[in-house]
Amino acid sequence: MAAREDILKRFDRIPDERMRQLLAPPDGPVRVIIDTDTANEIDDQFALAWALLSPERLQLEGVTAEPFTFRHMQAGMLEARDILERGGARTEREMALVAEYSSWLAGYAAKGQKPEDIVFTSPAEGQDLSYREIHTVFDKLKADPAGLVFAGAAGYLESFDRPLRTPAVEHIIARALAEPDRPLYVVAIGCVTNIASALLLAPEIANNIVVLWTSSYPSHAPHSNEPSLNLVQDVLSSQLLFDCGVPHVYLPGYHVGAQLRISLPEMERFVKGRGAIGDYLFDLYTHNPIHHQRGVVDATARTWVIWDIINIAWLLNPGWVPSTLVRSPRLGDDFLWHHDPGRHLMREAHDVDRDAIFGDFYEKLKRAP
Repeated sequence: MAAREDILKRFDRIPDERMRQLLAPPDGPVRVIIDTDTANEIDDQFALAWALLSPERLQLEGVTAEPFTFRHMQAGMLEARDILERGGARTEREMALVAEYSSWLAGYAAKGQKPEDIVFTSPAEGQDLSYREIHTVFDKLKADPAGLVFAGAAGYLESFDRPLRTPAVEHIIARALAEPDRPLYVVAIGCVTNIASALLLAPEIANNIVVLWTSSYPSHAPHSNEPSLNLVQDVLSSQLLFDCGVPHVYLPGYHVGAQLRISLPEMERFVKGRGAIGDYLFDLYTHNPIHHQRGVVDATARTWVIWDIINIAWLLNPGWVPSTLVRSPRLGDDFLWHHDPGRHLMREAHDVDRDAIFGDFYEKLKRAP
C-alpha cells in the first residue's frame, strides 16, 4: 500500500498565480457537473432544479449520483439515550451527544417509537435512490437526461490505492479532459467519493477542474468537523480534497450555508404551483423524510435549511456568496482543521446574500413548465 505522501506526489503543485486565475469568480457561462446525493433530504432537488432553470449561465455537462447514509448517527443517538437514562451527561463529549440527539429522542418518545427501530439506508441504497431522484427532477422540468445522468460509487473510499471506478467517475474524467482551455466546475453537494476517485485515477484533471464543495465549519473554526454529513461519510475523500491541491471553492455549511433557510409560508407563496417542479418541491418540503428520521412531531412553524443551493448561487453570482482566498487547511484524523506552512490556496465563503439567492430561485421557477 502506497503511503499517503507518495499518493500526493502524483499531483502537480499549481503555482499561486495560476491558482488565483482558476479560483477567480467566473465570468460568463461555465461548464458544470453536479455531483449529488439527491435523495438524502430535500435541498439537492432545489439545487438541481435551479441549475436546470439557469442554462444561460450554467452549461450542464453531467449529473452524477453519490452514495449516502445516516447509519453512523445511530450509535451516537443510542448512546445519548443511555446517557439521559442514567441521569445526564458528565463529560463534554456526552454533553455534545445529548445536545445533538435529545430532540430526536423526545420526538420518538412522543410518537411511541424506539430509536433502534429507525431504518437507515446503506450507502449503496443511497446512491441508487439518488440516481433515481435525479431522473425525477429532470422529468418534473421536462428536461432530457440522456447522456447526462450517471451512477456513482456504491460505497466510500477505503484506501487511496483503491479508487472506485464507476460511470460517474469516468464521466468526470472525460469531461475534465474534453476542453483543456475551459475549466470544468464540479459542484459537490454530498460526500466527495466520486470526485476523489476521479482525481486518484487521473491526477492530471486537477489542472482543469474547480471543485465547489459545501460542508462543515469554516477553516478557522476550532470545532470538530465530525457533525458534517458530507465530510464524515468519507473521511479519506474529504482529506484528499484539501490535500491534493485541486482548485477548491469551500463553502462552509456551519454557519454560512445554514443561513439559507426557507419557511412554509414562502413555499406556499413562491414555490407551490410553479409548474410540476414547484409542486414537487412543495411536496418534498411538507413530507420531508428527515422529519421522520429525526423525530420531528410538528413542522408547521419550522424553517428548513436548503444547504446545497449555496454552490449554484456562487456560480450564478459570486457576489451572493462573498468569499476570499486562504491557505487550505489540513483535515486531521481528529476531524479538526490544522494549518501547516506552505499549503496551497483555496477560496472560502464567509457569508451569503440570502434574500438575493432565494429571489433569483423564485424568479426562475416562473419559467418552469
